[in-house]
Amino acid sequence: MAWSSLSTKPFLGASRTDGFSGLFYMPPSLNPSPVHISIRTRNPKKLQIQAAGSTFGNYFRVTTFGESHGGGVGCIIDGCPPRLPLSEADMQFELDRRRPGQSRITTPRKETDTCRILSGVSEGLTTGTPILVLVPNTDQRGHDYSEMSKAYRPSHADATYDMKYGVRSIQGGGRSSARETIGRVAAGAVAKKILKTLAGIEILAYVSKVHKVVLPEGLVDHYTLSLDQIESNIVRCPDPEYAEKMIEAIDAVRVRGNSIGGVVTCIARDCPSGLGSPVFDKLEAELAKAVMSLPATKGFEFGSGFAGTSLTGSEHNDEFYTDEHGKIRTRTNRSGGIQGGISNGEIINMRVAFKPTATIAKKQRTVARDKKEMELIARGRHDPCVVPRAVPMVEAMVALVLVDQLMAQHAQCNLFPINPDLQEPLLLPRQDDEYIEDEDEDEVLVEVGTRHEP
Repeated sequence: MAWSSLSTKPFLGASRTDGFSGLFYMPPSLNPSPVHISIRTRNPKKLQIQAAGSTFGNYFRVTTFGESHGGGVGCIIDGCPPRLPLSEADMQFELDRRRPGQSRITTPRKETDTCRILSGVSEGLTTGTPILVLVPNTDQRGHDYSEMSKAYRPSHADATYDMKYGVRSIQGGGRSSARETIGRVAAGAVAKKILKTLAGIEILAYVSKVHKVVLPEGLVDHYTLSLDQIESNIVRCPDPEYAEKMIEAIDAVRVRGNSIGGVVTCIARDCPSGLGSPVFDKLEAELAKAVMSLPATKGFEFGSGFAGTSLTGSEHNDEFYTDEHGKIRTRTNRSGGIQGGISNGEIINMRVAFKPTATIAKKQRTVARDKKEMELIARGRHDPCVVPRAVPMVEAMVALVLVDQLMAQHAQCNLFPINPDLQEPLLLPRQDDEYIEDEDEDEVLVEVGTRHEP
């Protein structure tokens, strides 16, 4: 401890035992002596940095854990509302959509991805405490990565992991593997159930591009699109003709040990207005961060996207009108359901670009860990195109954002009675739902409805 004195005489009444010292005012009549000033030099506190990067969300928080070829993967969900009916089957449906080995155009790794809920659910209802979900790995082949322990796969995270941590988790790419997304999809299943149950929000994604095969704009009706249409083929494109072209494109590179990329389009239907915040926490910014955190993502477009830059303001603007329910709507939706960072009640739509799978079975030039140049033929089992399995991953991340925003909006703007002339209730019932009579109770109940195209 270092002290510096500007006077040899003590400051009247300045004696303290709490370690604090500084300037004290004392009337001159009580202190005729020179003032004694003591300055304490504090030792700087150690800088603490939380750099895990494995937790997402503010109110509905999700932490994923595990590696591709470790003992298992999963997630911890914190902030889930209590009394939500939830079972492992709710999560398993979504996990089955993203699991490997689904078809010839996905990785041949055989995993059942069977989930177990170890906490946070009692007698079929959430308890409000953290939910732990575990999915064991059962088909590990760590020896497939022995050669890659010495060499960096081009465009993979192998090199940057070394640059950051100075140590490698080479078996399957560690945390950079798409297997990490199991935790996201499991948590997303919970989020989707909350959104559908409480607010009638439905999230659907589909493949709209594979390599050079592009699904024409407007061919899919977002107001009537169903999960059955998306799941009707192995590439998850709702149009049968273009789905077949996409499958052919994937087959062509698969047999040559190569890979291709594509685009996933995602919509959120029946989302209420008011979600999101101005400035830094705009809803589209939150969605961009969420989906761009997925493996292999390379681009994000929202609403009109980059194509909107070719339009004039009069061509791009979404004109307002009042519908038959007295609700303010837009005649077009180039804004993508969000204006000024806040949802406007229209369909939210976005597109996410995925690069070709980095690990391919073709000889490539690279560098070893000792910095010597060499050639590498990667082994292991990998998707020739990631986009079919990325569909439920994108849906999950969008659901995590929307449930977090729904909880934030409810906490901030619904504590006091809303202004019914300008705001709509976040939770059911909603004004544009279909009303049905309950004959037994003789009262009006509400059935979740679907908004229709203007």
